Amino acid sequence: MAHQSLYRRYRPQRFSEVRGQDLVVGALRTAVAEDRVGHAYLFSGPRGTGKTSTARILAKALNCADLVDGEPCGVCESCTSIQAGRSYDLQELDAASKSKVDDIRALIESVALGSPGRTKVYILDEVHMLSTGASNALLKTLEEPPDHVVFVLATTDPQKVLPTIRSRTQHFEFHLLPADELAEHVRYVVADAGLAVDDAAVEHVLRAGGGSARDTLSALEQASAGGVGAGGEHAEALADAVVAADVAAALTAVAEATNAGRDPRTLGEALLSHLRDVFLIRMGGPVGHLSDVARARVEGWAAATTDRGVTRALEEVGEALLAMRQAPDPRIPLEVALMRITRAAPTVDAGSLDELAERVARLERGLPAAPDPTPAAAPPPSGGPAAAPAPTGTEATATDATGSPSTVGGGAPPASGGSSGRAAARAAAQR
Repeated sequence: MAHQSLYRRYRPQRFSEVRGQDLVVGALRTAVAEDRVGHAYLFSGPRGTGKTSTARILAKALNCADLVDGEPCGVCESCTSIQAGRSYDLQELDAASKSKVDDIRALIESVALGSPGRTKVYILDEVHMLSTGASNALLKTLEEPPDHVVFVLATTDPQKVLPTIRSRTQHFEFHLLPADELAEHVRYVVADAGLAVDDAAVEHVLRAGGGSARDTLSALEQASAGGVGAGGEHAEALADAVVAADVAAALTAVAEATNAGRDPRTLGEALLSHLRDVFLIRMGGPVGHLSDVARARVEGWAAATTDRGVTRALEEVGEALLAMRQAPDPRIPLEVALMRITRAAPTVDAGSLDELAERVARLERGLPAAPDPTPAAAPPPSGGPAAAPAPTGTEATATDATGSPSTVGGGAPPASGGSSGRAAARAAAQR
C-alpha cells in the first residue's frame, strides 16, 4: 500500500472529527438535520483549519443514505465514493489555477446537468483568486442555482472576494486551533500511529504548526522521519544568551547553528517563539502548548528578565526577520538585533522616572532642575551660647575694625564688592 501522509490519513471524515470549529460544525449539522441547507456558503480562514474538509463532509451529509442527526454514516456507497474522490456528486475547482472566465463558464454548463445523488456540491477553493470577469460570470448562477446544487466557496482572504458574491452566501469563519486542543490532537496521532517522537520534538511540531492542523501534522511527519534533529538546543542557547545579556554567547550560538546547517531564518523564528512564550508567562497568558519541561525552562527565562526587556527583544527579532528576507547574508540582521538587545540601556526604574518627571516640572516652572542642596543650619551644641536673634529693620550697618562691613542691625545686608567698601569709607570721613 502506498504511503499516505499524516494530514491525509487523519483528515476528518465526520462533523464530530473536525477540531476547533464547534460553532461552524454545529450550525451545519443542524441545517442538514432540519433540511435547511443554504444554496451557497463561504468558508474563510487561515490555511489548514478545515475549510475544504468540512465542505467535503457537508457533501457526504447531503447525499448520505443513512444520515443520523445530520452526521454522515461514512459507509454507504455515496459516502465512500466521495471519500475516495470518485463521486460525481462532488466537484472541486481550484480557483487559483482556473481563474479565467472560460473555466467558470464550463462549470456553469455542468451545473445544469443532473446528478446521481440528491445534491451536487461544488467546492471552489481560493475563490478570491478568480478574475473580476470570472466572478461576475459566477454571480448569476450563485444567486439562483438549481435546487439540486450547493456551492461552497473557500478562501483565506475573504476581503478580496467581491461584495456581491459575499452577499449571496452564508459566511462561516474558521479559526486557528487553540494550543491545548492542537497539542491533544498531536499526542493522539503520535499514539495512534505509533510514532517515535519525544516531548521536545512535539514542542517543535506545535510551534511549527502555528495553529494550523494540516501544517502541524506535516511538521509531525517530518519530525517522525528524523527531520527535527539537533537545532532546538541552538535556539535554547540563543535564548539563554539573550536573557543573560551576553552578546558573545548569542553570536556564538548563531555561528554554531549555521555551521550545523541550520537556516538563520529558522533560528530567528525559533528564538521569536521562545520570546513569545516568555512574554506570555510574564503576562499570565495561555501556554498550553508547552510541555512541563519546556514550561519550567521558559519560567526560568521569564524570572530573569523584565516586561520591557522581553518586549524590546520581541520587537528587535521581529524586525530582523523581516530584514532577513532581503539581506544578502541573513545572519547579519539577526546578529545586529542580538547586539541591540544584549547591549540595551539599563532599564529605568519607577523611582528614576518619578525623579525625572519632577525635574521636568521644575524646569517648566522656571525653577532650577534640582532644589537648593544647601543643608539646613545645624542646631547649637548643648550647653553653648544661644544663637543671636535675627536682626530687625531698625538696626544699622557699620564697619568692623578691619573696615569690612558687618551687620549689626536688621536692615538688608550690604552690597558685596568695592561699592560697600567705598560707602563705609565715606561714612568714616564724615565723622
